[in-house]
Amino acid sequence: MSGTGTTTAAAPATRAEYCVVACAEAWRGAGEVLASPMGTVPTIGARLARLTFSPDLLLTDGEALLIGDVPAVGAAPGVVEGWLPYRQHLTLVATGRRHVMMGASQLDRYGNQNISCVGDWERPRRQLLGVRGAPVNTLNNQTSYWVPKHSTRVFVERVDMVCGVGYDRAAAAGPSATRYHHLPDVISDLGVFDFETPDRTMRLRSLHPGVTVAQVVESTGFALAVPDEVPYTREPTAEELRLIREEIDPKGLRDREVRA
Repeated sequence: MSGTGTTTAAAPATRAEYCVVACAEAWRGAGEVLASPMGTVPTIGARLARLTFSPDLLLTDGEALLIGDVPAVGAAPGVVEGWLPYRQHLTLVATGRRHVMMGASQLDRYGNQNISCVGDWERPRRQLLGVRGAPVNTLNNQTSYWVPKHSTRVFVERVDMVCGVGYDRAAAAGPSATRYHHLPDVISDLGVFDFETPDRTMRLRSLHPGVTVAQVVESTGFALAVPDEVPYTREPTAEELRLIREEIDPKGLRDREVRA
């Protein structure tokens, strides 16, 4: 209880909490698949989904353990259900029983993602993470993206190197690439996006409250598909806010990733 006698859940939802709920929605109805969130807000979102509308979702401790409970971010699990070393994790990737939410240093209109380098590959201006598992992720299991700071530096006309495979490149590669290729969601601090357009280019699906279409368009480095009417991202319920604030992220780590 606060000093005014109201619970923390009574305070209005913050931008970070709208982002958490948007990330959680990516796993709605996912069933018994492994959630692989990368980043603080996606991690909170996956745990919120598990505690609410996706109870069969599989979670890990971020390293090598499957966990049976839903601890606060940064806390040790109280229930360990299994061991998931790297080789077994890769098996799940190859069989499609996983929905990963990755980050992106660059992302284009078709969903091609770059986390490797900025600039020419032979002499880059910035060296980043490297390709990592992005190609296998995007061709074998559902892959969504989380961008905590929406800008023209991230949402670019053309990525400097393709790590995660977008819809245009998957189509060019043929049926072996498109069979399991699916990019359901892109979530940023400004809104939620998808690729549900005839040419599979990025579309604005919802705005977070307080954000305008003009702000999103100005912060995007390519022509974005914008419907005539764009809804707002759904509001967290009182119970979801309580879970986020009191059980999953009592230290408020979400506000360090999204400060709006």
